[in-house]
Parts: sequence; C-alpha cells; structure tokens
Amino acid sequence: MGFFSKLKASLSGADTDLLKETEENDYVQLESDNPDRDAKITVRPFVLSDFESIKPILDSLREGNTIALVNIKPLKDKDIVELKRAVSKLKKTCDAIEGDVAGFGEDWIAAVPSIAKIQRVAKSAEQRPQQPQGEVSEYGSRKIMSSSQPQSPQDEDENLKIEPY
Repeated sequence: MGFFSKLKASLSGADTDLLKETEENDYVQLESDNPDRDAKITVRPFVLSDFESIKPILDSLREGNTIALVNIKPLKDKDIVELKRAVSKLKKTCDAIEGDVAGFGEDWIAAVPSIAKIQRVAKSAEQRPQQPQGEVSEYGSRKIMSSSQPQSPQDEDENLKIEPY
C-alpha cells in the first residue's frame, strides 16, 4: 500500500479520482481556476470635454487593466481651471491605485494602473545647463587636464614633465 493510499484511508476512507490519478501517474495535473488568466490589458482613448467626463476614465483605471490615453484639448480650449481640476483628480486617483500619469505632446495625457509604468525620457543636452569642463590635451602617452582657472608657471612645469621612453 502506497503513501497516498494510507493517507487517503486515514483521512477520508473513500477513494477520490485525484488520489487514484496520483497513484497511477506519480503526478497530478490541476486546472487553474484563475479568471484573470484570460484578462488582457486594454489601451483606451478618452476625450476630456468637461470635468464630468473624468469619471469613466477613473472607473476604468480603478479596474486595473486599462491604460487611458486622454485627449485634453477640448477642455483646454474651453476652460483651463476645469482642466486643472480634472488633471488633479486624475493624479490623485493614480496615486491611490499606485499608477502613473504623464503628459505627452501638448494635448495628451497617459494614465496607467499599477501594472504598468511610464518611462520618461531624459531632457536633451540642449535643454540642460552646461557645466564647464576642463580641456584635455594629449602629449605623448599622457593626458593632462587643464582647468579654466589660471595656473602659476611652476604648476605648469610640474604638469609637463617629459618622461623618457
């Protein structure tokens, strides 16, 4: 008598199909009862024409499987104060569900639930303030950094030593 047979007899006293399959095949294949297995992520466009039109956007984000692309141009042209209220409400909801919000272009906002993240692009070099960098000069096999501040003649002599090959 196998281990599972002894366990079955001691616990239930009745044969079950699961235990019989285990004894015959040395493994059991279980069906998944997970309803989210067939769930997919939906990307939905929305138009924000007034403050009340934010409600369906928030409801779909709270469900957790919708990425919202929101066109804010109609409300931006109509009433900027209402737009700020709607965007503020959208940000608060995304914070509450641990989602993310980002604008792209002048008329669009992307809002995602916690299952996604919005990758932000770093500002280009033209938009960042440039920091002064030292000049690099190559003499032989050595590189010498020179700063933008003036050096004394003695410091220059120490930096420019010639070494034999």
